[in-house]
Amino acid sequence: MAPLRVLCIHGYRQNSSSFREKTGALRKLLKKQVELVYLSAPHSVISSGEAPERENSSGPGGDEDRRGWWFSDVQARSFNAQQQCEESLGLDESVAVVREAVKVQGPFDGILGFSQGAAFVAMLCSLQEQKLESDFSFRFAILVAGFLSACKEHQKFYQVPLQIPSLHVFGLEDRVIPDNMSRELLPSFQDPQVLTHPGGHFVPATSAHRQTYQDFLKRFQ
Repeated sequence: MAPLRVLCIHGYRQNSSSFREKTGALRKLLKKQVELVYLSAPHSVISSGEAPERENSSGPGGDEDRRGWWFSDVQARSFNAQQQCEESLGLDESVAVVREAVKVQGPFDGILGFSQGAAFVAMLCSLQEQKLESDFSFRFAILVAGFLSACKEHQKFYQVPLQIPSLHVFGLEDRVIPDNMSRELLPSFQDPQVLTHPGGHFVPATSAHRQTYQDFLKRFQ
């Protein structure tokens, strides 16, 4: 059976290579079932005042090239998941990057996002279901530490529950995106599946989680 191809969308202040590094355990756990393809966001993050989307100090994986999918503070070109804003900066360019990846590297069976990337995945699924992106044909979404965007112009993505099958993964000790923020995203999906873990802000991939991932993915093979 050919593995499912999954497009991977990193968190804020990460990039494709650092996210690949941080999801090594997941790749190993699911190597028979999925091929993970990593994409970098188009926007460089240059300000130094924000907490990065990871709880461990920077190790290998190229985190010095920090990238983001959109900025909640248009002036400062910075992002905070809890910052209320009228409008954001950079989302259209990020959608274009995904569109190009789908055309050049696709097709993809599914899409996986982490943190800001998971919030972005919810928006991409909404664009797909509203038939606003004809190249998108994701059959499932995995959202790790996802959340609802607090930006007013993004509320259009949450008006109708999305039909795409979704698995929502979050840590009960996550201090970057607290689990209640991830739970607030669940009603935006029809019949969401949930996997919680006792840890913090990362993609869990121990043998305890294998069955949930595999059962979810089996439906699409």
